[in-house]
Amino acid sequence: MKNELDSKTILSVYEYIQKHGDVAEEGKLYGGITAFSDIDGYTVYLKGSGVLMRFGFHNTYHLDYEHDKHKDDFIRKIEQIKKQLNDD
Repeated sequence: MKNELDSKTILSVYEYIQKHGDVAEEGKLYGGITAFSDIDGYTVYLKGSGVLMRFGFHNTYHLDYEHDKHKDDFIRKIEQIKKQLNDD
């Protein structure tokens, strides 16, 4: 499985979740992924499957997770949402 996500995918998925997701405690939830940002909006976060993605300055991201299976499941969910936005 490809484990790298490009900045366009990350931002598109974030915006899609913000638009179509349900209100959750930390932000908006869609397809098992919660999307939220920091107060200034410069850093966005995607969270799900035991993974926290931090995306920000210079279009770089960092994934925090304990097990590779969590990362793989997280990326699979991101790809599913990406497919959904391409189908809309």
